[in-house]
Amino acid sequence: MENCSDKPTIMVTNDDGIDAPGLRALVRVLVSTDRYHVLVCAPDTEKSAVSHSITWRHPIAAKAADIDGAIAFAVAGTPADCASLGLSQALFPSIPDLVISGINMGSNCGYHIVYSGTVAGAREAFFNGVPSVSISYDWVGGKSTIHDYTLAAEACLPLINAILAEIRNQTYPKRGFLNIDLPTDVANHKGYKLTKQGKSIFKMGWRQVSSETQGVRMSSTMTMETDQPEAKTETDSSTISQEHLLFTREARGAHIADPDTDWQYLREGYITVTPLGALSDAEMDCQVFFKDWLPSVNERASSSAL
Repeated sequence: MENCSDKPTIMVTNDDGIDAPGLRALVRVLVSTDRYHVLVCAPDTEKSAVSHSITWRHPIAAKAADIDGAIAFAVAGTPADCASLGLSQALFPSIPDLVISGINMGSNCGYHIVYSGTVAGAREAFFNGVPSVSISYDWVGGKSTIHDYTLAAEACLPLINAILAEIRNQTYPKRGFLNIDLPTDVANHKGYKLTKQGKSIFKMGWRQVSSETQGVRMSSTMTMETDQPEAKTETDSSTISQEHLLFTREARGAHIADPDTDWQYLREGYITVTPLGALSDAEMDCQVFFKDWLPSVNERASSSAL
């Protein structure tokens, strides 16, 4: 451990913003155990689905936030910015033992992992050599309640403690990080399930609209809030030129999943534990194709140059 105290230090970040109930529930549960020093470095506003974007060309502001039992800062940046800043020792005096990103409102499985700011917070910590975990709860409107975030945090405590034990023993692997998803009925989950990232994705399309406020609103769960009333159509010529075309996302199909993967086991009621890395290798059949294809391109390029 890098801290003199017997208590390990956990830094929490997220993409729903520092005031999000998922983050607040996670911090409350961590603090209530009295087993960790808790730091928070999270976006000052919602930054859902920003993936691994970073702020590059200008400074970002950090402001102290009041969260009981934790040292916290709200940052005008992305989740990756927050993780990087929190680990830099420019904001906090020491490097935490573990970074947890979440708890996100909505699952992060399959291809949605690519879009996720929650996963990016954990990935950025991994880039910096710090063990990390992203945690998401499969929030469903009309079924889920705020209390489910507390249940989700409590259900993750055995995993968190086990990870910290491996870190203390210097046996925790350094070549990956974990993505955890908790089922909607978290109170009756079926236990932990080691899974692999699948290819599931919620299919969406685009629809042309005549106003910035028209159309179905995207929720922080990367689904469409179709139960919300559609805004009245109105054209605001003061902000949008008539030369511009306006488009909004719209739902066009259910979640497309593949078997024996993170999304499938989450649907079955398991807490899915998915090891992730930073590399994005193509599947074998694709690699085989390009292995044969590229030499032929070189041959054609050489002959055409003559």
